[in-house]
Amino acid sequence: MRAAVIVFPGSNCDRDLVVALEQAGADVQMVWHKDKELPAGLDLVAVPGGFSFGDYLRCGAIAAQSPICRSVVNFAGKGGYVLGICNGFQILTETGLLPGALLRNADLHYICKYVPLTVQTANSAFTRGYTKGQNINIPIAHHDGNYNVDPETLGRLKGDDRIAFTYGDNPNGSTADIAGVLSENRRVLGMMPHPERAADSRLGGTDGTALFRALADSLVAA
Repeated sequence: MRAAVIVFPGSNCDRDLVVALEQAGADVQMVWHKDKELPAGLDLVAVPGGFSFGDYLRCGAIAAQSPICRSVVNFAGKGGYVLGICNGFQILTETGLLPGALLRNADLHYICKYVPLTVQTANSAFTRGYTKGQNINIPIAHHDGNYNVDPETLGRLKGDDRIAFTYGDNPNGSTADIAGVLSENRRVLGMMPHPERAADSRLGGTDGTALFRALADSLVAA
């Protein structure tokens, strides 16, 4: 699997994401946000967490206008796989690749801790390493992780089995406890929790490892 990790001013989980992907067997290249084209032959584009452009204006809004994001949108439009984590999820909603918006946490506080998640679908390249209904623990670290969608969109997400993960304790007020969602073609995943921070037993947990391994196995097979 060949993957690219996009780097913005203020990204702070880009190297963590590279390591997690490499440990899963991926060949990974880091791509600067001012680049206009993605490397050829990619299977996956990953957009990391952090505070792109200092979260000015609105989280992910400025990053979504970067030259490389036009290529990411085109890549997804041609059936490419895209993973957005935390700030990356915010960026994907700002580009329109995923529905909804990430608002301030309900209690208006920054939250950094491990949280319980429930896997809501195993029917995607990202989640097939888990079983539906499986409980896992993945850390969060965000101030604007309150995922919001209107009732009609929520109905479509549920009806199409596009809710990937839900929170066990809903730490931020997200609609229907949603922690991660899939695109209509199931090839784009956005999630607020950080699986790359749960991919090494020496750092507290390995529940995120299955996501990267399943993704690598799926894309190598494809």
